[in-house]
Amino acid sequence: MPPGTESSATTPVVIRTAAAADAGEILTLQRAAWVPEAQLHEWLFIPPLTQTLAGVHEDIATQTVLVALAGHRVVGTVRGVRTGGGTGTDWYIGRLGVVPDLQARGLGSALLRAIEAAAPTEVRRFVLTTGPKSVENHAFYERHGYHQVPAPDPDDVLVHLHKERSA
Repeated sequence: MPPGTESSATTPVVIRTAAAADAGEILTLQRAAWVPEAQLHEWLFIPPLTQTLAGVHEDIATQTVLVALAGHRVVGTVRGVRTGGGTGTDWYIGRLGVVPDLQARGLGSALLRAIEAAAPTEVRRFVLTTGPKSVENHAFYERHGYHQVPAPDPDDVLVHLHKERSA
């Protein structure tokens, strides 16, 4: 199977850059994928659930947003953005999500590899955050070479993870 292509149960999945027309499906996917996360943390106001359609459009215009498509259906998404301004060497990865019916089939791994590959060549480190009770997410990221680091702000309850980019 070519890189960036995975397979769902019956339909091949292709990963590509998101278009403005994908925004509504991305927003719907976020809500489906992050409700269990919000319930786990007993906090329903997490950013993927409160983001507006206009906010998704803005992300598509200002970040690298990828979608995974099974046919015409958006089944996964992830975002990457250089932090520290245009010359920053960190690539922040966020909103990695897969529709509930296709989770645990390798699609999240494919999206993570794709967003890492999409980082500008100057990027030296991948950074991301996840919820403190998200034990499965912690294990997923650790399997992909990420390690937990102290939060930059002592009041930050999120788990911060980093991975150095291979040369």
